[in-house]
Amino acid sequence: MSSMFGKPRTSSERPPQSPLPECNVAILGCRGAGKSALTVKFLTKRFISEYDPNLEDTYSSEELVDQQPVLLKVMDTADQDGPENCERYLCWASAFLVVYSIDNRRSFEGCQRYLEVLALHARGCQRRCPVLLLGNKLDMEQYRQVPSAEGMSLASRFGCLFHEVSACQDFSRVQHVFHEAVREVRHQAEWNPPVRPLFISEDRPCPPVATPVVLPTHHSLATCTFNTLSTVNYKEIPSVAQAKLVTVKSSRAQSKRKAPTLTLLKGFKIF
Repeated sequence: MSSMFGKPRTSSERPPQSPLPECNVAILGCRGAGKSALTVKFLTKRFISEYDPNLEDTYSSEELVDQQPVLLKVMDTADQDGPENCERYLCWASAFLVVYSIDNRRSFEGCQRYLEVLALHARGCQRRCPVLLLGNKLDMEQYRQVPSAEGMSLASRFGCLFHEVSACQDFSRVQHVFHEAVREVRHQAEWNPPVRPLFISEDRPCPPVATPVVLPTHHSLATCTFNTLSTVNYKEIPSVAQAKLVTVKSSRAQSKRKAPTLTLLKGFKIF
């Protein structure tokens, strides 16, 4: 029997520990904002210059945040022009990173649409997922179209955290943002007790488990329709759609340094 890093387990080793707590993070934003670049930077400490914008993947990595281990799963979404078919990540994620490019005002305006969808989902859901607004491509400061003050103002309006990062420069800032998402999820869990199980009598008809919500269309973006969740259908939350799980492992040659590598990066060119 082998561990997740490929090392054989002998009878002298300690018994298996309980599963790691999981944190699911969905990265949202318009095309070209740098979502994939941020994802790969966090997982590999490397910067990619080209990738397939239509590819949606889910990656996992064991992280140590504030001396507490966590299995962090990251969904790099591939929405075309806005939050279409957004139920696949609204039902899955524990936290959201909404990304725009500081040198592209259109991507910043698209972020407002995502924040509106998340705010509406939070009002109709019994759990609140932390949201972080990220201004990416800080290395393109000379071409900035979105001042930091506007990003801070938008984040304040929707009650979310705000950071500016660069996927091609500082790894520590990028890592801090992902770890901050984990901290916010933990903090939210401390304030919200677990949902009590719901028992339904056979003598009464089952109450409706979901209420369809249709968001109005504006900013030239498509309409998004999703269902608000209740305790009745928590166990029916679907698995991640249109996403492949890729495990981040340490190769044998790098096991001493514990340098993360991806077993699959389809469409990526890594430098």
